[in-house]
Amino acid sequence: MARLAIFIDGAYIDKLAATEFHVWVDFQKFVNEVVNVISSKTAEPLDLLRTYYYNSLPYQSSPSTPEEDEQFSRKRRFFNALNRLDRFLVREGRLKIRGTNELGEPIFQQKRTDLQLGLDFALLSGKGQITHAALVAGDSDFIPAIEIARLEGVVVSLIHGPNRVRSESRYAQELWVAADERFELTQEFMNRVRITS
Repeated sequence: MARLAIFIDGAYIDKLAATEFHVWVDFQKFVNEVVNVISSKTAEPLDLLRTYYYNSLPYQSSPSTPEEDEQFSRKRRFFNALNRLDRFLVREGRLKIRGTNELGEPIFQQKRTDLQLGLDFALLSGKGQITHAALVAGDSDFIPAIEIARLEGVVVSLIHGPNRVRSESRYAQELWVAADERFELTQEFMNRVRITS
């Protein structure tokens, strides 16, 4: 039986949902729809091993502000809810300040998330745990993991946002080329996976 793992760059899908599609994502619906998309291209039954979600909790200064505490608590509750979904695992990175912008506001950068995703992707592929992988991301840093997976015989599907010239949610063309199959998220798809209550 074919076996699928889904790898979600949480910051990427969050930005897509907010800036491109203006929805809050119900991740159980999202996973079900991704499984349906991949299954439609597979000649044999497809079993979902697990969905891996990579993101960071909000930055907290020392001492933290009440607003930072609230944001942190809200995101922690969200991660806990995701971890309670069937076959779902949240992998946490950290936010670090990497400088300031022209207005003196901090610029944050996620650390560890891309490396964790790449390692999990390569490890599951190399151990023969999966035959199919769906990557929800836009960053070219994932290309080495895709190349390893493909060498191990894993069919890699890239799930990505629209390629609009002025969009912040674009994807790297090299990433698009590196995948075996591609699926562009549309407003119709995102409306089906939105939180409705």
